[in-house]
Amino acid sequence: MAELRRTPVPDGRARPENQPLPDDRQPVIIAARRTPVCRANGALKTLRAHELLAPVLLGLLADAGVSSSAVADIVIGNAVGGGGNVARLAALEAGLPVSVPGITVDRQCGSGLDAIVLASRLVAAGGSFGGGVYLAGGVESISTAPLRAHRGARGDPDFFSRAQFAPLSHGDPDMGVAAENVAARYGISRERQDDFALRSHRRAIAAAAAGAFGREIVHLAGANGPVTADNGPRRGLSGPVLARFPAAFVADGSVTAGNSCFDADGAAAVVITSLRHARELGAADGLLVLGADTAGVDPQLLGIGAAAAGERLLAALHVTTAELDLVEFNEAFASQAIACLEQLGIDPERANLDGGALALGHAYGASGAVLVTRLLAQARRRGVEGQLALALISSAGGMGTAALLEYRTLP
Repeated sequence: MAELRRTPVPDGRARPENQPLPDDRQPVIIAARRTPVCRANGALKTLRAHELLAPVLLGLLADAGVSSSAVADIVIGNAVGGGGNVARLAALEAGLPVSVPGITVDRQCGSGLDAIVLASRLVAAGGSFGGGVYLAGGVESISTAPLRAHRGARGDPDFFSRAQFAPLSHGDPDMGVAAENVAARYGISRERQDDFALRSHRRAIAAAAAGAFGREIVHLAGANGPVTADNGPRRGLSGPVLARFPAAFVADGSVTAGNSCFDADGAAAVVITSLRHARELGAADGLLVLGADTAGVDPQLLGIGAAAAGERLLAALHVTTAELDLVEFNEAFASQAIACLEQLGIDPERANLDGGALALGHAYGASGAVLVTRLLAQARRRGVEGQLALALISSAGGMGTAALLEYRTLP
């Protein structure tokens, strides 16, 4: 996506001038939905990935007023599922016509955001029929993820808990160890991590009480009845409680279960089409996708990947962090969230206004799409034309993805 020109706006800041692509190729997100995000092996433990995703797809079609037969493709991210193309499986589960295809992508934690980026680039390429309507996002059912094993020398199973993300010559640390590496490298203290985690929980609780999540959540039938809300935020959490958590990954370390995310089940997706087709559909507003980038970093410091991607993206588009109105960062660990935001020059107070994954949970393949769902909801709540929004997520193996979006009303 091309370089943006800048023009002053009434508040005195520079904004990208319009969009860098013609209307029939400028990608715009016009609807976003998600399931409740629930602790793994909890309220959603009986639902497989495609069963989580199918209701989200149906909700999106209804919200956008799009006929299911008009969908050009479904692009879905997934990290630990059983393979077999969950995007296609979910489309059929939802009752979409057999003519609607699907593709599943895997960049681990970044999968959901990368699926949205891929769909945006398909719109920008102008390569689909009609208006080019795409459903894109991510899903994860950690509760029902298959057991994984290598074949031993005699064909017997050798079970493993996670995939290998980097050659041993580069180092392939577990996620928690990598979070400790980031905390040590960037000087992020235990106290700051705990404070950040507590703020995430308090913000999520306040947002839920204010109804901030209500319109984006698709209700599901769970193991013990209807599931209508996230179940991660902890009302009883406090500084003294967090201080009692022991180090979880490294002896005498600063990363604990209290300042780390928890594994969760969930799905989130968006409707992406061209600006021209969005207007034809009668969409009132949306998020223009101005650009996106993915960068690689040292696998030993994998949590810092989002900062590398964000720096490169913002530099290419000549946007400063001071001009950002909304920021959503996937809080896998407080240490890496703080380190990335500060490396980008973003005050952590400005990010994740309604809480993040430390409170809501991390449904790996879905989390990047949850970020975009949150940004659309926040931008609509503020209702300010031209808001710039940045989504950021780091991924296993030492990578990160960033996407820059702009809120626009569509007369």
